[in-house]
Amino acid sequence: MQKRQEQSRVFTAVLFAFIFLLAAVSTTEAGKKEKPEKKVKKSDCGEWQWSVCVPTSGDCGLGTREGTRTGVDCKQTMKTQRCKIPCNWKKQFGAECKYQFQAWGECDLNTALKTRTGNLKRALHNADCQKTVTISKPCGKLTKPKPQVVDFRL
Repeated sequence: MQKRQEQSRVFTAVLFAFIFLLAAVSTTEAGKKEKPEKKVKKSDCGEWQWSVCVPTSGDCGLGTREGTRTGVDCKQTMKTQRCKIPCNWKKQFGAECKYQFQAWGECDLNTALKTRTGNLKRALHNADCQKTVTISKPCGKLTKPKPQVVDFRL
């Protein structure tokens, strides 16, 4: 019987300790202040507007472009950015526009040109590119069919 009373006291002590610990944790959590959300500072600065990439030398490779934006509270309204123009892109449609071209069409005998169409694949630096472009080139050597010689000897 005495052993049972001893177990009961230990159980009661553990139970009180658990309740005390639980009360302490909830009081601590209740005392914490929630952090106020950070206020997002709205700026009246406009979006950056970029010039085309100008190669340092030649018509492709490394170069720079100028960016500007407007706004009363803007700390920076102009900046220069390094850029690169791939040397294998067709420059006649804009050095920052990359097109996927179809196969060359048949030769037009009236104009002696063949054409193909390209669809915009990629625009560097948010360049303003045409969605589709068409290019032409001379057909090259035209092979006219040779007249057939008919032998009337029978």
